[in-house]
Amino acid sequence: MTNTKVQVWLAATRPRTLPLALSSIGMGSFLAAWQNSFSWSVFLLAALTTIFLQVLSNLANDYGDFVHGADSITREGPTRAVQSGAIPANTMKIALVIFIILSLISGIGLLVAALGSNRQLFITFLALGVLAIFAAIAYTNGKKPYGYLGLGDVFVLIFFGLVGVLGTYYLHTKYFQWSLVMPAISCGLFATGVLNVNNIRDIKSDEEAGKKSIPVRIGKEKAVNYHVFLLATGFLLAVIFTIINYQSYWQWLFLLTLPLFILNINKVKKYSLPSKLDPFLRQLAISTMLFVVFFGLGLLL
Repeated sequence: MTNTKVQVWLAATRPRTLPLALSSIGMGSFLAAWQNSFSWSVFLLAALTTIFLQVLSNLANDYGDFVHGADSITREGPTRAVQSGAIPANTMKIALVIFIILSLISGIGLLVAALGSNRQLFITFLALGVLAIFAAIAYTNGKKPYGYLGLGDVFVLIFFGLVGVLGTYYLHTKYFQWSLVMPAISCGLFATGVLNVNNIRDIKSDEEAGKKSIPVRIGKEKAVNYHVFLLATGFLLAVIFTIINYQSYWQWLFLLTLPLFILNINKVKKYSLPSKLDPFLRQLAISTMLFVVFFGLGLLL
């Protein structure tokens, strides 16, 4: 494989989305460490599985949007691999199968390391893993992809928030704590914010392709207000959780990331051109990762 082909495949995996995918694993692991129940094997295998799932989702999105016409030649966002012809559609389908297999192998390894011989829990988490694979593919693929129905936000909130954070926490600790729903939802809301910026950027091409994302349904102005709601609510839940579980002023460390989220809101309000908005997907993904790191360190210090 030539360097050019490697670069094409690397771009198709959209590496800038990986910090966002790892944020839920990081949050769940920090919360487990806070409860003195951290496992390196669980953390590393969970991170690897999440990377495989995120790459699978990105490649499936590339293929699905091409099939359904969202990645047409009139699209103003970054060029996609299948739409541009850099990766043939049949080759992309093979890549999807490979990453489904990698996700299953890594996920099963994670469950064996975390749950041992507990058959009931193994089957439960395996079912969640299969659902995650289905969600990654069905966002833009199939006869009625849920991303084209405007349901992507719900699935992102569930899998990047509740399932990702609480699932990781449970695999570390083997128990559940209701108050952890708040930081889990914070992660989910920030991830939904990244999707919302993506959908605001693509509002024109999505509308032409019949992709009824939330920004297409409610318009750019209301989508910006929705964006403010997502990020503000995520921070508010983190503040409430900290007040309830307050032990040290270090727990407010995550507030240092607040200017990054305010910057993101201001830029989303200001810009309409896709080329101007695009950098703020990565900016919000990195901001979310920093939020998680600061939030977690605040609990441990």
